[in-house]
Amino acid sequence: MSEGPPNKRHQLLAHQGSSAHLITVSSDKRDQVIRLFKYQVLAHPEQERAAKQMVEKDPERFVFHHTKWGKFPDGTDNIEVGGFYPYNNIKNAHVIFLASFHNNDATLSQFHVLNMLCEAFLESLTVILPYYPTGTMERVVREGQVATANTLARLFSNLPRIGKPIRVMVYDLHTLQNRFYLSGNALASLHTAMPLLVAELNKPDSKINCVAFPDEGACKRFTGLISEAFPDWEVVICGKVRDGDKRIVHIQDGNPEGKHIVIVDDLVQTGGTLHECGVALKKQGALSVSAFVTHAVFPRGWDRFSTANGGPFDKFFITNSNPHVTNLLPTDDCFQVLDLVDLMVVDV
Repeated sequence: MSEGPPNKRHQLLAHQGSSAHLITVSSDKRDQVIRLFKYQVLAHPEQERAAKQMVEKDPERFVFHHTKWGKFPDGTDNIEVGGFYPYNNIKNAHVIFLASFHNNDATLSQFHVLNMLCEAFLESLTVILPYYPTGTMERVVREGQVATANTLARLFSNLPRIGKPIRVMVYDLHTLQNRFYLSGNALASLHTAMPLLVAELNKPDSKINCVAFPDEGACKRFTGLISEAFPDWEVVICGKVRDGDKRIVHIQDGNPEGKHIVIVDDLVQTGGTLHECGVALKKQGALSVSAFVTHAVFPRGWDRFSTANGGPFDKFFITNSNPHVTNLLPTDDCFQVLDLVDLMVVDV
């Protein structure tokens, strides 16, 4: 009696939750193992493109399900989450939800979905929230003010229990102590977009040879990551002093003269300080000034940075952590949007 062909054996990188390890399986078990460790990916419409890119980059690890985000005539949410019909792919699965909390309406809609998912018998839930919008409102200076960072953390922390904490992935959280607002049922997983900037600065056509920070806080936070990649670069630190109602930016440390500089910070809102830093560096002899921030908010628009309006930056590097804003940026100006998807695929 002849024997059948030998069972071919495969080494697979098995992902479970946030861990990964190599396992060896036979051919007849390979599909079963891949199915076991796949992430079921859901997303808010602002993050659908990123979700589909994750699948394109690693289809054996991620599968995307489209969700219908609608409204009833009275304005309340009418949402049908993908992955449940005609077959329930969500039950007992590792689920990723790509979130975008760019306004209060969108945030509440997504918490409706997160609450439902926690009651759908998941194995695990990872929320990728690249930009944590209330990170700038984590404290109050007088009674009556609302620390909205605390509220958002409580909403996460009090979602229904699924047996293990919900992982909330955030990039370059504005105030790092915000991670401790999350507790119990949701825990923060902090990540940085600095590798994207380092990759840009390592390109052969990059002339940047100096890093600047708008204040001491940004320097303490990011100088180690930049100096590790570029140990010979000079570090310039800016600072602000008040003259009545005016804020005057000056150079506290370092010499920008003759340098091609990139200013690094975590986010830009109105961008007043960042703009003035660029102007001050040029006045002190910088040959060119660019900027990098992880999060672009621009509540009053980005016109002041536009090259057409005499903006101070050769290049303004921004990630797509807040696609509600970056999808609208002009492509023929100084803005260069760096894609977070590759980092998310690795970091998850």
